[in-house]
Amino acid sequence: MSGPVVRQGSAAAAARVRLFLTDVDGVLTDGGIVYDAAGVEAKRFHVRDGHGIKMLQRAGVAVGIITGRTSEVVAIRARELGIDIVRQGSYDKVASWREILGGTGILPAETAYAGDDIVDLPLLRAVGFSAAPSDAEPYVLDAVHFVASRPGGHGAVREIVEFLLRSRGSWDDVTGKYFPEGAVR
Repeated sequence: MSGPVVRQGSAAAAARVRLFLTDVDGVLTDGGIVYDAAGVEAKRFHVRDGHGIKMLQRAGVAVGIITGRTSEVVAIRARELGIDIVRQGSYDKVASWREILGGTGILPAETAYAGDDIVDLPLLRAVGFSAAPSDAEPYVLDAVHFVASRPGGHGAVREIVEFLLRSRGSWDDVTGKYFPEGAVR
């Protein structure tokens, strides 16, 4: 597996992040949607992405979801991860982002967004740090600061989170309990 694509200035932009927002379909999932015979929707999430989100929260970074679709499965996963900022059915992701920022004191340059498709481009261009999974659309890959080496739904968010934590200088604090003293992290 080759490494991620990290564009110039990415670490400095990532170091400022206080709010991490992500799309769901194609980023937290592989983009597939499964329906059973009764029409009940199912999605597959990667546990490493979930643990990465928890580590980011422990580092004091707020986490949220902005997605164009509406799904009870997303609401359940957000609750499970302690994500309070959830905007589903968002057809204008920049407007949702601005609404989230209102009153928080968080600046646009202090926000990150991970997306994978054309609908994500306006927000990816507006935030301080942008990222995408390796299987995002080519024009998205060209527009972001950081391209994970992993595809959506297969640990891409975890990889993005690790880059954010390392850039912020929070990696050792958040992961110290997992490594023996003096171990390479």
